Amino acid sequence: MQKIIDRFVKYVKVDTKSDPNNPAFPSTEKQWDLAHILVDELKEIGLEDVTLDENCYLMATLPSNVDFKVPTIGFIAHIDTSPDYSGTNVKPQIHKNYDGGDILLNKEQNIVLSPSYFEDLLLYKGQTLITTDGTTLLGADDKAGITEIVSAMEYLINHPEIKHGKIRIGFTPDEEVGKGAHMFDVEKFGAEWAYTMDGSAVGELEYENFNAAGAKVIIHGKIVHPGYAKGKMINSMLIASEFIAGLPKNEIPQETEGYEGFYHLSSIHGEVEKTELEYIIRDHDMKLFEQRKVTFQKVADDLNKKLGSNLVEVEMKDQYYNMRKQIEPVMHIVDIAEEAMKQLGITPIIKAIRGGTDGSQLSYKGLPCPNIFAGGHNFHGRYEFVSAEAIQLATDVVVNIAKLTAEKAK
Repeated sequence: MQKIIDRFVKYVKVDTKSDPNNPAFPSTEKQWDLAHILVDELKEIGLEDVTLDENCYLMATLPSNVDFKVPTIGFIAHIDTSPDYSGTNVKPQIHKNYDGGDILLNKEQNIVLSPSYFEDLLLYKGQTLITTDGTTLLGADDKAGITEIVSAMEYLINHPEIKHGKIRIGFTPDEEVGKGAHMFDVEKFGAEWAYTMDGSAVGELEYENFNAAGAKVIIHGKIVHPGYAKGKMINSMLIASEFIAGLPKNEIPQETEGYEGFYHLSSIHGEVEKTELEYIIRDHDMKLFEQRKVTFQKVADDLNKKLGSNLVEVEMKDQYYNMRKQIEPVMHIVDIAEEAMKQLGITPIIKAIRGGTDGSQLSYKGLPCPNIFAGGHNFHGRYEFVSAEAIQLATDVVVNIAKLTAEKAK
């Protein structure tokens, strides 16, 4: 357990925040810092074919230790952390034997992590929690996943009595900005299927996710002196407020759950002359997803008609699709993961992801890739936490999937 904690803490202290506005791979140079650390560590524990390509995709192999044919499987996690919150100077805090009460993250700023607001904390009473100090995110998304994969490979190497086929592992950059699978070489990876270790609560097993699009709304105004603005000024920020009000008011993240889709306004930058709105559009159902995009465009078109000029522009691009369509023909890969959890006394929580993973894009690139829990909660912010025991359980699941895949191939 202590080795797992030490490994996780080492990873999260490396700033790997990605940048949505940089088209390069990776989008930030600092992602290389963790990639190079991992290259050395993977070689040190005994993995083979360790490669780091020019786009910061890291792959390695654990060879088969059986004399019969076993499907090659893979495990994948991402190196970067969210651009939505600071990942610089992360100071992990260790809380042993969590008592179920409030956790004071930062005395000076009075930042408290409380189960009265974050009820999931109570799932981990009595366990060792790792939190932030309240000034940064933690980075369990997805450095918990990296920790689990590396730890599982090390365990299998040190326990050759556990029989397994060939295993490929992959660590990707820029997942948080939607590009994690864009340059992933599925043919080079060479697995029949894989699992992303990128979920949340213990037991999560997911093979459905949102269909996703990103949208930018650019609104043009006209600036003149406010004292002489009658009939001349066009305030783009006021038009932006009309656009926002034109979308269904209850179809937003904080008002939806389960399979319900939404429009999420993620940022606003504006002044009189120009305002930009950044949105993400999500729905599990493809028909509803397509209708959402039509509705979004119609709000802009109606505003332009009302204004008598094309002052509102929309740029919209699909990001990824629901992987369920790609997974259902090979549901045995989900069944193996489910069985692996049950054998460890974990109750599988099979549900749809209200988001996406590298696995959604990889599934459409020919690598079916369900998602497994990594153990963290409250991702992308100051209240992020993970249980050390959850990281250990996810590590055990990886080991058990490798074992079961070989057993079923006999």
